[in-house]
Amino acid sequence: MHITIKGQVTIPSEYRIKYSLSPHTEVEFKEHKGMLCLVKLKKTKQESRGQRIIRRMQSVQTNNMTTEEVMLLTRGYSKDDK
Repeated sequence: MHITIKGQVTIPSEYRIKYSLSPHTEVEFKEHKGMLCLVKLKKTKQESRGQRIIRRMQSVQTNNMTTEEVMLLTRGYSKDDK
């Protein structure tokens, strides 16, 4: 295993599977007794993109909106932002 110019390493697949290190898993490095350890951080309740869209749209009446206005809303814009 080697470190790239950007400081990246590849975690072998058997460790990624064993420790559930899927893409976007948050990790950090810690020093312990002269060793450098990779530590998986506990999951925090983070709102997904879909959850943000639903939360934003729950407070909006869409029955009088055009399809374009609804699409702008799902992308985080209002019709005034066009």
